[in-house]
Amino acid sequence: MMIYRNQLITLAACGTMLFSANSMAAADDAQLARGEYLARAGDCVACHTAPGGKDFAGGLPLESPLGVIYSTNITPDLKHGIGAYSRDDFASALREGIRADGAKLYPAMPYPSYANVTDEDIDALYAYFMEGVEADDSQPPENDVGFPYNQRWGITAWNWMFADGELFQPDPEQSDAANRGAYLVQGLAHCGSCHTPRGLLFQEKALDSSEGDYLSGEVLGGWLAPNIRAGGEGGHGLQSWSEQDIVDYLATGRNDHNAVVGEMSSVIAHSTSHLNEDDLLSIAAYLQALPREADEDRQSASSPEDTEALLTSAELGDDLGARLYLDNCNACHLANGRGAPQVFPSLVDNSLVNAEDPTGLIHVILAGARLPSTPNKPEELAMPDFGWRLSDDEAAELATFVRSAWGNHGSTVAADQVSEVRSELPEDRITSEPVIED
Repeated sequence: MMIYRNQLITLAACGTMLFSANSMAAADDAQLARGEYLARAGDCVACHTAPGGKDFAGGLPLESPLGVIYSTNITPDLKHGIGAYSRDDFASALREGIRADGAKLYPAMPYPSYANVTDEDIDALYAYFMEGVEADDSQPPENDVGFPYNQRWGITAWNWMFADGELFQPDPEQSDAANRGAYLVQGLAHCGSCHTPRGLLFQEKALDSSEGDYLSGEVLGGWLAPNIRAGGEGGHGLQSWSEQDIVDYLATGRNDHNAVVGEMSSVIAHSTSHLNEDDLLSIAAYLQALPREADEDRQSASSPEDTEALLTSAELGDDLGARLYLDNCNACHLANGRGAPQVFPSLVDNSLVNAEDPTGLIHVILAGARLPSTPNKPEELAMPDFGWRLSDDEAAELATFVRSAWGNHGSTVAADQVSEVRSELPEDRITSEPVIED
């Protein structure tokens, strides 16, 4: 490469204009655009932007088992941002979690995943953050992390045990598309940060699909990040979706089977909905190539036909769950539980409904949900919250009914589980449990 560059310089000096000023500017613009695209793939703005703050100026409080960690300013501000970082400083921060001053970053920064990023993509990201992002002098608050976690020297041992620091290596047995998808999922998209179980020291139990724990599901912040590897044909997991189903979900937050809730809404709004179709198809190809886990053989209390017959009958008897469903859910999700494709998600074979941990479903019942606005689906469809009108006992009965109806196989939900979720909701959403008069 250096020889080639020297030849160009020599030819230019001789008056041979190989590149016009405009074409060179276009190349720079292309690199900046590439860097911006990669920053979208990494969803950098979601963590590094505080509510009401400037993009990438940091200050977002991240609740962690260690305490509250505030995201850093990654604008090119020289004092409070990364403006003084060299390209190699930038690469070390992304791949190794080491700041320009040598201090270790907390692994809330997903550098174990970013270690996969290629040199070419590092170059494009560096160009974008230095030239394509507006500098901001905001100084994020100090982290609220207690002893011993405020001793950053301990991160060195953590890195030695859990961060391999290796670049992505394509699998020769997989297609080019699946390898591209693996590069994105395991690297910039850092999907494992949410969808992979954590160990005793808060580490991801696996960093790639060579281990069975990778993408096998985790509960974070009161929401279920589902097991992406679960389910085969006819199962309750993503593995039963087509590639186009996966593309639709990542591009718009909805498909014919499901609709996004919880933290994934932000990921789709800021990141995956901005990826091109080729990359979305590559991600779908990789996810479908993952080794599948069979669904557990759990029996449902009711078949789809039995549930629909019950809900359309004149007599519901003492089935409180069915009554609550008719009063609160039937208008949108219908007696057959299938709702309306791309509008009201189906409750049949729904991964959130059938999850081993019912926390996510309880959260949606109490606080509602809103689909993100995306380039292809700008409308923000919303499910209303029902926490204000349902007691803990009623919400538990409703959740239990939905989890056992239409062939679903979720376990019973208890009132104290609802109470725990309710206690963790923001005060502006659910202020108190409803008063139910006899």
